[in-house]
Amino acid sequence: MCDVHGCGALQAPTRRRLLGAGAALASWWLGAPLAAKEALPERGLSPQQALAVLQQGNSRYVSGRSTARDLVAARAQHPLGQRPLAAVLCCADSRVVPELVFDQGPGDLFVVRVAGNVVTPEGLASLEYGVRFLGVPLVMVLGHSSCGAVSAAVSVVQEQAQLPGHLPALAEAIRPAVELAAQRDPAHVHAAATEGNVRHQVARLATADPLLAPQVKSGALQVVGALYALETGRVTLV
Repeated sequence: MCDVHGCGALQAPTRRRLLGAGAALASWWLGAPLAAKEALPERGLSPQQALAVLQQGNSRYVSGRSTARDLVAARAQHPLGQRPLAAVLCCADSRVVPELVFDQGPGDLFVVRVAGNVVTPEGLASLEYGVRFLGVPLVMVLGHSSCGAVSAAVSVVQEQAQLPGHLPALAEAIRPAVELAAQRDPAHVHAAATEGNVRHQVARLATADPLLAPQVKSGALQVVGALYALETGRVTLV
């Protein structure tokens, strides 16, 4: 059994260490969000520069020269926040993976996926978040060849097909592009409707108030449309 002085000598440092550890933990907890934001570099890309990055990445993907990435090491940066260089509204098709298509890593793209790459209220809100709070300078609407959602919309318009569940709402969102394609290019309705749908969704986003349209008018944001060819992997602007 130790005396008063001996126990005090042992306990005092222990208490100090505990208090010090608690203070350090509190400091880290409170300071981490701010430090995290400061640790992530601002991309500072213009809309044109961001588009060029995507196009260069797609060229690497098409030619089989995609960048080798250490995904394990990259995860250390993920809790710090995100600084995507662009937002992509694309189809939910499992064969279309924007990060692969544009040779980008986790955290590089802010992706919103919905069958037929159509603008929904939730999708629009997500893109508004990317522009307003993440500072993305570019939004791309990415359609693709052999799109099942477009095929469904074509069957509804041309054959009065009856779709189950909530699929009719999806077909209705693509209907304007199908009807226009049927008038302009009846021999290639699916391909024309796929491109027309991309253009239609681009127009909706570019004029979406109150957040996107002013950014587009000022030149701080660009909304573009593109098509991904499943056969080749190539992305072409429309």
